[in-house]
Amino acid sequence: MASPVAGGLAHLAAGAPVTLVDGASFCISGAAGDMAGGAEGLIVAGHRLLSRCVMTVNGRPLMPIDHHVDDPSASTFVCRAHTWGAGGRTAAGTGAVAPTTAAGPIVVRRRFLGEGMRDDVEIRNPGGEATYAEVAIELAADLAEAGELRDGSVDAAPVDPTLERPDDAGGASRGIELVLARGQGAARMGCRIGASDGVTVTPGRLVWEAIVPARGSRSFSLVATPIVAGAELASRYPLGAPVERSESAWRLDRWHRGVPEVASDHHGLLATLRRSAHDLGSLRVLDPDFPERAVVAAGAPWFLALHGRDAIFAAYMSLILDPELALGTVETLARFQGNDVDERTEEQPGRIVHRLGFGSMGFGQGPDAVSYGAVDTTPLFVMLLGELRRWGLAPEVVDRLLPHADRALEWVTSFGDRDGDGYVEYQRSTDRGQRHQTWKDSTDPIRFPDGRPGRGPLALAEVQGYVYAAYRARSHFAAEAGDAAAAARWRAVAAELQGGFNRDFWIDDAGWVALALDGEKRQVGSLASNIGHCLWTGILYEDKAAIVAKQLVSDDLFSGWGLRTLAASMGGYDPIAPHTGAVWPHDNAACVAGLVRYGFVDEAHRLLMAQLEATEADGGRLGVLCGFDRNDLRAPVRYPDPCTTRAWSAAAPLSFLRSLLRLDPWIPQGKLWLDPVLPAAIRRLRVERIPLLGGRITVTVEGDSVQVEDLPPGIELIATPRRPLTGGS
Repeated sequence: MASPVAGGLAHLAAGAPVTLVDGASFCISGAAGDMAGGAEGLIVAGHRLLSRCVMTVNGRPLMPIDHHVDDPSASTFVCRAHTWGAGGRTAAGTGAVAPTTAAGPIVVRRRFLGEGMRDDVEIRNPGGEATYAEVAIELAADLAEAGELRDGSVDAAPVDPTLERPDDAGGASRGIELVLARGQGAARMGCRIGASDGVTVTPGRLVWEAIVPARGSRSFSLVATPIVAGAELASRYPLGAPVERSESAWRLDRWHRGVPEVASDHHGLLATLRRSAHDLGSLRVLDPDFPERAVVAAGAPWFLALHGRDAIFAAYMSLILDPELALGTVETLARFQGNDVDERTEEQPGRIVHRLGFGSMGFGQGPDAVSYGAVDTTPLFVMLLGELRRWGLAPEVVDRLLPHADRALEWVTSFGDRDGDGYVEYQRSTDRGQRHQTWKDSTDPIRFPDGRPGRGPLALAEVQGYVYAAYRARSHFAAEAGDAAAAARWRAVAAELQGGFNRDFWIDDAGWVALALDGEKRQVGSLASNIGHCLWTGILYEDKAAIVAKQLVSDDLFSGWGLRTLAASMGGYDPIAPHTGAVWPHDNAACVAGLVRYGFVDEAHRLLMAQLEATEADGGRLGVLCGFDRNDLRAPVRYPDPCTTRAWSAAAPLSFLRSLLRLDPWIPQGKLWLDPVLPAAIRRLRVERIPLLGGRITVTVEGDSVQVEDLPPGIELIATPRRPLTGGS
């Protein structure tokens, strides 16, 4: 059974909110395309410019039939409308016209998001006689901030609607238009509603009336044009113009056609990989200043920004699918690397950005568009650059970015190591900053076993692993450049960190790595998923790895659907808390990769298959789960995540694919480790067009048989697993 990894997954589950994304703009609606309350609406530049857009036909709401997302910024809604009663009969005592039992018109509503929103509405009459249709759309705005919508704390007043008769660019007067905006000058924000001919416009309402002929149709359109900072954005889909697919949609199509094709006898694996690539594709954003560079937003709809940590994880895990994403990520992060000391944004020289906003004029535009408050993005940046070199991808780009890697490591050894003890710690600069500056960034996720919160500056275990891997990567760069002295120096720095880490973080009587060292250098000794990242980066000594592997599949950490962020026996554990109990796909992917790296294949397969089985309850999508035990609640319980799609969750199945293949390239040394081991439930796996050294290889696994096609000349295929320090780290 074969499937393109990025095949179309247009159909959405009934009842699910429909989310469209275009850069930093997004739109959330119900199954009929209506925006009727809650967090629904059109959000542009961080504000809800439409809070209500509800269509009725003949005074009655639409009955949704089905809906499809055609691409990340376009959707189609198919609905049934009610019809008027024969002869205009009214409902007793109401004065309203009563519907008959005859089938009403069909409504096809096509929505396009692009510097605003356009709806094309077609009323189709399947009947044998003409029918009357009154189509009304109610519109309102409140300019609520996206954060309020995400948190459910909206307290914004509705905008007073006004009517205007504006002039077009040629000076000709247009029809009356509805304006939902407030503020003056550069502070003015809202939107202007334009509509096709024949509309009656009143404050907050548009109405069309039409006789729809038998087996015929009538159509009309509306466009919501954003007003941001006092200026109207130029709609990508203006009224009267044919709808042409955007460049980003064409690029997405080309991307889908270029990604690997996977064949397997395991339907769940195929469905998950297909969903994974679709979700990653929907989050791809192009830099307006460098349109050849693609990055991913952290999540839709509420995290439509480049989050350095999330982007690096997603890019690293999806190298087997799309190396261009990793290249775009490192180039963009290098472009915004810190230069100055700014306590407000926590910028520091060499520091890699934590969050980069997508503005209508480009990346990093507007107030609060850039922040640097993360302790792990900087070493992770060097790790990703090193991995690109190992895959032999775009060596000229990697060489050009090496000075950025050196600046990043300077930050690690100066600003990162606050007290000079060799470990990287974090503590926010001001009370405006993020208190916890790693991926576990909720309230007090770093706790002692009795539940007491750890106090900073905090040196987290996995962060030291990222630093260790960054040092190792830098030693490889030096060796490949022929600088033996520098290579030896960086190896020594890495070895010193590794030795100290295995001494200071290891808890002998517990049998695991401490979650962190607190501000007094005490071990925060809770058992958490962070220990698996120490396997992934290779910082843990091999004589301790077997003990850690056993902990990772213990009932305390392993829920049966994946690894909990915090073991159930620890103080502060809560199965519905995001970072002290929930199960995260990217976290599990890193732990699976770490187990495979140290040779614990059975344990890795147990976690991997549990995650795949969890996707069956959500249409192949691998999302955040609550930490409830599988023996307690027999179905996975989805965490109430405000994002329907997260980039690093979408990339996790791609990391699982690489772990199944045990694929580890080291192209500068002319080597490729490849030793697939499949779980019992997967008997056959074929992955075509894996990017490597500017070409594409195909790997087929049938039982114990492994075939590799199109291996680049000069590359030695090593049919054994790469041990933690084999061929570098």
